[in-house]
Amino acid sequence: MVTQAPVGDQTLQAFWPASGFDRLQRDARGWLQPTDDYLRLFLARPELALVEESCPNERKLHAALQAAPSRAVAQVELAAISDADARESYTLFVNFRDALLAAGSLEGCYLGLFRRGVMGVPPLFLDLLAQAIVQNVLHDSPDLYERRAAEMLFRPQRISITDGQILAGDLAVLDMLKETGGLGDIGRLLAEAKAPMREVKVQVLSDENAGVYAQSGGRHNFLLDLTHSMTNDLSHGLVLTMTRARSGLTALARVLEKWVHHFLGTQVRIVPLQKVDDSGWRWHVGLDVQATALLNDLYEGKPVDEARMRRLLSLFKLEFAQPQDMRADVAGKPVYLGLMMTEAGELRLKPQNLLLNLPLATAVA
Repeated sequence: MVTQAPVGDQTLQAFWPASGFDRLQRDARGWLQPTDDYLRLFLARPELALVEESCPNERKLHAALQAAPSRAVAQVELAAISDADARESYTLFVNFRDALLAAGSLEGCYLGLFRRGVMGVPPLFLDLLAQAIVQNVLHDSPDLYERRAAEMLFRPQRISITDGQILAGDLAVLDMLKETGGLGDIGRLLAEAKAPMREVKVQVLSDENAGVYAQSGGRHNFLLDLTHSMTNDLSHGLVLTMTRARSGLTALARVLEKWVHHFLGTQVRIVPLQKVDDSGWRWHVGLDVQATALLNDLYEGKPVDEARMRRLLSLFKLEFAQPQDMRADVAGKPVYLGLMMTEAGELRLKPQNLLLNLPLATAVA
């Protein structure tokens, strides 16, 4: 059953209020064009917001940018900010803003930054771009499992595995709940005093509670079930058996399909695998740093220990709807994807890998 978000009340459009999606405009291609109102969201963030210690020059620049976020900023204005951290934050923002305005769209900027290299670009800015873009990708999708899976594209997850059940939860939210019991600064004080705190429970997204998730306002406090059963046969490379496909993996596959089509204009089909034992394996893409390294080692026939294999959360098979969209030497061959957690149980998905590393026949502008 597909669980749908309420319609007719802009719930879909405002699902993640912090994304700034409602402050953006679409061009003829369907990509998002930056606006002054969108840039003002960055100025309101803690990294750039004024504080009591802000010097007069910082206050002057902040006010000028609030009034005209796209205005040119001279190096002398940045150099005049007395606090070094504030000066660096404004410099990073202005550089990022200039790249965004020059690209003309969030999607164009996102692609351009990763193609050129993201050295000097704060990861936060990249995540904010991805959040708005994936909201654009899913703007007409009623599937709430896809919405929750899409959070994985711009927010790191913490993975827990208990009795074979694999759950993905928002890293920042779960760590905050563990630290404060969900009581914020009061919770921290209680923890420091070793006072008892009420137990805070998070919910696994299901058909029964999806309505609550739809109204959660982007609080990122629902878990996504990625459960599968897995066996590994290292003598034959890699074998992954999935006895049941939970909606979390299927939803993530649908999101990634739409992500690829939105950016690259090519239709692909992504499915969780029952088994990979392909002597004709030609191409793979890791969806995170860990999976990339693992798939590379397996492809090259290097030994992989069982502890590392156990951190593999899922495999997927990606197939192009039109083989002519692929490079001639691999046309018609599947592309294998991997999803893997770190030794600390964290998952930091890199959706840009699918945009940069697929075997396309021609580069996308």
